Amino acid sequence: MSSNIIILGGGESGVGAAVLAKYKGHRVFLSDGGKLKEIYKAELTANGIEFEEGGHSVEQILAADEVVKSPGISEKNEMVKAIRAKGIPVISEIEFAYRYKGDSTIVAITGSNGKSTTTALLYHICKTAELDCAMVGNIGYSFARQVAEDPKPLYIIEVSSFQLDDIKTFRPNVSILLNITEDHLDRYNYQFENYINSKFRIIENQTMDDYFIYCLDDETIMQKFPLLTIHTNPLPFSMKQEVKKGGYIKGDQMMLRIQEERVSMSIYDFALKGKHNNYNTMAAGIAASTIGIRKEKIRDAVKNFHSLEHRMEFIAMVRGVEFINDSKATNVNSTWYALESMNKPTVLILGGVDKGNDYSLIADLVKEKVKAIICMGTDNSKIIAAFKDIVPMIFETDSAKKAVNAAFRAATKDDVVLLSPACASFDLFKNYEDRGTQFKEAVKEL
Repeated sequence: MSSNIIILGGGESGVGAAVLAKYKGHRVFLSDGGKLKEIYKAELTANGIEFEEGGHSVEQILAADEVVKSPGISEKNEMVKAIRAKGIPVISEIEFAYRYKGDSTIVAITGSNGKSTTTALLYHICKTAELDCAMVGNIGYSFARQVAEDPKPLYIIEVSSFQLDDIKTFRPNVSILLNITEDHLDRYNYQFENYINSKFRIIENQTMDDYFIYCLDDETIMQKFPLLTIHTNPLPFSMKQEVKKGGYIKGDQMMLRIQEERVSMSIYDFALKGKHNNYNTMAAGIAASTIGIRKEKIRDAVKNFHSLEHRMEFIAMVRGVEFINDSKATNVNSTWYALESMNKPTVLILGGVDKGNDYSLIADLVKEKVKAIICMGTDNSKIIAAFKDIVPMIFETDSAKKAVNAAFRAATKDDVVLLSPACASFDLFKNYEDRGTQFKEAVKEL
């Protein structure tokens, strides 16, 4: 049945939803309060989709049967408030795409940290096993666009809390919850509980035909778990205890136990190094087993996976100084993981748009491992206040080039320069990819 669908927000998810709505015969109008990228404008025009930018046609939007809201738009937005006040249903793009996925299998991955790495690793395992699948969601191509243009029998979806906030029926066959740490609290009225509830929505529509893969070692998950009624098959993973079903690491051996299939391999064979990546690898391995991938394929894939750009990415060695790009670390916990894996004296590049950060969480690691901090942002006062008493050298810069040059001056042979900002990038850069790319270019110019 044809509906009058309004798409709020014209980024990748919004345009993907607009294309799918048009394909399915709905009346579609896309409205963005900011400026649309030229590539998206051209695509909307080519598909005959009406759109506006730089403001909202309130009357037209409030005549909608349903609104698909982009995950980046807050509930505090005046247009969203008006839509809610009128009682118009608001859904997310993943909910909209889910309606049209047919018989496809869905694996959905969420968590405060490690989502992209785990999603990419699981996709790599599936491709190694020669499955016809797509990697979508927060990691690039929108789910809706993929469903519209090139439907697949298997979707591996990275989902954020913002996307989960506006689901109604979205039900993954396999869901993964990696961890929950304080992030995006500005969007959740600074209530950690609201953010936790949002993450757990990934399982709210699951049934006993589905699987829920989660970290047994994550305190926040385990505090919430007993308070929930779970209607799915739990598969925990741990590095601290053995589990009958799920996955665990004992000594240097990873064991996965799902149904009859058992997988064991040495963590020294993992392509991804570091404790946090052992968790990501277990989660991806368990998910692969639940969808029937043979252990030989899982082993092969885990051994030859290449990590993601902008996530603990080795860039270069310049006169004995190692440069690592972890621009995707947009919260304090991601930076904690990055620092935890450092085994050389570190010059740390921090800064950007603060999302309510508590820097005391990394204070001990900074004290132990960091010899200098290079601030890269328009307002560095909070970082300076947090670390001035524990780090001997703190410098302020306002570009990637200046930050790299200052870091190189502060470093000596056998040090590492780590870009792991703990902040969003919107003060100086378009996004974290732009920040990482400018960092890499500056390193190459040294």
